[in-house]
Amino acid sequence: MMEGAGAQKRNATSYPRASAALDGLVVIDLTHVRAGPVCVRQLADWGANVIRVERPGNPDDFSTRSDSDFINRHRNKRSISINLRDPEGRDVLLRLARNADVFVENFRPDVKHRLGIDYETLRAINPRLIYVSISAFGQDGPYRDRPGVDQIIQGMSGLMSITGEPGRGPMRVGFPISDVIAGLCAALGIFVALTERQKSGEGQWVQTSLLEAQMFALDLQSARYLVDGIVAGQVGNEHPTGVPTNTYRTRDGYVNIAPIPAMWPRFCKALGREDLIEHPDYSTRGRRRKHRAEVNSIVQGIVGEMDSKSVIERLMQHEVPCGPIYTIGEAFEDPQAKQLALGQTVTKDGAEIALPRQPFTLSRTPSVLACAPPEFAEHTREVLAEFGYSESEIERLSASGAIQ
Repeated sequence: MMEGAGAQKRNATSYPRASAALDGLVVIDLTHVRAGPVCVRQLADWGANVIRVERPGNPDDFSTRSDSDFINRHRNKRSISINLRDPEGRDVLLRLARNADVFVENFRPDVKHRLGIDYETLRAINPRLIYVSISAFGQDGPYRDRPGVDQIIQGMSGLMSITGEPGRGPMRVGFPISDVIAGLCAALGIFVALTERQKSGEGQWVQTSLLEAQMFALDLQSARYLVDGIVAGQVGNEHPTGVPTNTYRTRDGYVNIAPIPAMWPRFCKALGREDLIEHPDYSTRGRRRKHRAEVNSIVQGIVGEMDSKSVIERLMQHEVPCGPIYTIGEAFEDPQAKQLALGQTVTKDGAEIALPRQPFTLSRTPSVLACAPPEFAEHTREVLAEFGYSESEIERLSASGAIQ
């Protein structure tokens, strides 16, 4: 069990838990859009007591709760609504934070200070609190107050300049990659801070941004620039340094082929071109890189005469990495995906729906989809009662507009 500040509350909660792994961990979730919810979902899916704080008003003004994207982001959580601009509403949030382990926000940096819920304020009332801030550009610097979303960061990180085919102009990645990576980085930071807290007894401020996370995720391209001064460009479906790694047309479609450098001899044997193994233009990785176009032309000439299934079968016989090009639907219907059970089901409004499961498993404390996203403010009374509010106090706060 994860011993958290809210461990004493866990027996009071009756809603289904997704896992026993983070049992007792209390998380206050003030996040919206995507990066923050992705972060908190990692905690909710592993059994943390996640309390999502929503702003009062008409929830349809902020999100469509029946949308598949919303359902996926906010599963396994509970929802309350607090008016943080009301002094009494702010006091309610501070009371929750006093008994929480993790507090996650993704406002622009100045907002938390205006609301009086910044790190220093919460640290003063709960020194063990792990306070997490996710922003577009970071908590300081000339861009700290700029609004920013995934597409803006894809452009400013350099990602769009290396995605797509040469000469076709910048190209975004087909999903909100910087949001997802920032959320996962923030979750990793939380687990590091929780581990450190077991030694020090103190919380700390975890910070990340879409820009930091995305530029870290550029990985080899960032290292090539910082170490070697190389500014990478677009190479389409090819690997920036490995040849041949590419998408090749077959008689009936396309295949991906990606032999690592040490596999060059077996790759040549698979193609029936053993003469290329020691060819002076192709025998080393560096030489193949210099003759990239020629290598691709040779491979395309052979593969283009075959159907996709035959190409894959031949390469697999020689243990060369290769595979088909799927649609998302085909990917989920592939036998391996079905064996891995990449979708889990949960009941929403009386109907069973499937959502993507967590991408890693634990043998003793697995994660499940315990419950669909909560309705707006569904658990306000339940949660406040768990944190010591009487029924009369809850009624008064509701009447005053501090909670909804």
